[in-house]
Amino acid sequence: MTLNSPPESIHALNLDQLRKPEITFWSAWKGKELLGCGALKELGDQHGEIKSMRTSSSHLRKGVARRLLEHIIEEAKQRGYHRLSLETGSMDAFIPARTLYASFGFQYCQPFSEYIEDPNSLFMTMEL
Repeated sequence: MTLNSPPESIHALNLDQLRKPEITFWSAWKGKELLGCGALKELGDQHGEIKSMRTSSSHLRKGVARRLLEHIIEEAKQRGYHRLSLETGSMDAFIPARTLYASFGFQYCQPFSEYIEDPNSLFMTMEL
């Protein structure tokens, strides 16, 4: 994230934050090779947030993020969430991520939860 975002605009979770009880973290593997990862943060009993979606640079554009996103959305539905939201970067490097989220029905929205307006961030949400 440090390559594309200034420090004050990085909202990715570190390892300690990923271990919190409100976070569920998944990783995708092929044998011993890490393909990607993603997390779901519970914001309330009806609202979840997608966190820390990443694809290994050697596996970009191979459907890894799509499969992880499908899994996270299905899990959110099983939990009974009515809304799923996310924060992503506003820079060109994040266009593929924003395109992926839009293809699933996410729409741009105002900051949610504890986020504030930030020129380096965009916010998206969808009803489940």
